[in-house]
Amino acid sequence: MTAIDHQVTTSELPVDGTELLEPELQRLAAEVRAFADDVVAPASYEYDTQRRLPIEIIRQMGAMGLFGLPLPTEYGGQGKSYLHLCVAVEQLARVDQSIAVTLEAGLGLGAMPIYRFGTEEQRRTYLPSLARGEGLAAFGLTEAGAGSDAGATQTRAVLEDGWWTIDGTKQFITNSGTPITNVVTVTAVTGEKEGKDGRRKPELSTIIVPVPIEGFTALPAYDKVGWHTSDTHPLVFDGVKVPEANLLGERGRGFANFLSVLDEGRVAFAALCVGAAQGCLEQAIARAKERVVFDRPIGDNQHIAFTIARMQSRVAAARAVMHDAARRIDAGMPFTKQASLAKLIGSEAAMANAADATQIWGGYGFMNENVVARHYRDARILTLGEGSTEVQLAIIAKQLGFEKAFG
Repeated sequence: MTAIDHQVTTSELPVDGTELLEPELQRLAAEVRAFADDVVAPASYEYDTQRRLPIEIIRQMGAMGLFGLPLPTEYGGQGKSYLHLCVAVEQLARVDQSIAVTLEAGLGLGAMPIYRFGTEEQRRTYLPSLARGEGLAAFGLTEAGAGSDAGATQTRAVLEDGWWTIDGTKQFITNSGTPITNVVTVTAVTGEKEGKDGRRKPELSTIIVPVPIEGFTALPAYDKVGWHTSDTHPLVFDGVKVPEANLLGERGRGFANFLSVLDEGRVAFAALCVGAAQGCLEQAIARAKERVVFDRPIGDNQHIAFTIARMQSRVAAARAVMHDAARRIDAGMPFTKQASLAKLIGSEAAMANAADATQIWGGYGFMNENVVARHYRDARILTLGEGSTEVQLAIIAKQLGFEKAFG
């Protein structure tokens, strides 16, 4: 069974927010929603408390074809659009952000750079297992002093006798230490080059590192506030040696390449934000209808009803901007500004809806077994991960002609 050929009933269509999408996308949304409700949601609290990525669920997602949605069929993918990926991520994020980000990062940050910039040999070597969900890929960009300022990267890669030797550390890397992680694409300084202003500056490149490999260590997972099921580690590269052919894209194009990767990844990340906001909305509606106080449902109170109406408006706006950005990717149009708009609007919608849903649920909204409580914890990272709110504002301002706004 794949996510593309699953038969859904008429009563399942269309899923909220997909009414104007193509029938195939509506069917995909319905299938992934059913999987999220029937398989992911019942297990979420257990895996959250264990702080363990459920590989068995990841493998089921792989069997459904979710990890190959936007990848061409010749590399084991489904040959679908980027919007297909966004639709799937949104439905998963309704019930579990950790599972959704595993898919989003595994594809948007892990596999897609290899597809976008890799050689034919690199694509055929790495993409089939990633598309099937048999392996997971990570994108090693962030360092202690180099996140928003990626130009401050300290990891070094030296080329000698046909081999790259990589030394350095990375932080906050998703999917980097799972039992099925098999590749980490790492950004590293590979020399110097002359900038537009005539001054010398670091030459950044991206290199594929198959793992496990000697000299590579995924340190113990972080003790995070949220996203407990998502796999996130600091990484150490101590004399890691890979062939010269593992250079991803052109040497010295690492900065431009990872900017493109981040732009594209932000759109799928925005889909995660929309899903989280939608999940909070659904939980708030259910609680407002079932919770009776002073002999009437709390939803009969105008304040509660208006709060939920505001939550719906946030979801609708965030989804519209996210769909626009995804369609621009699929159409080959510029989308940098739209990606940042989608990420900014979506993350703020998820944060606000999580707070409102928790308030509507009251004390039960503060219990970890409640998905609302997990959304409340998890949503905090959404304004930080894959480019903070401040970075998104700077990108949008720059796209509007305010060049110096980016520092």
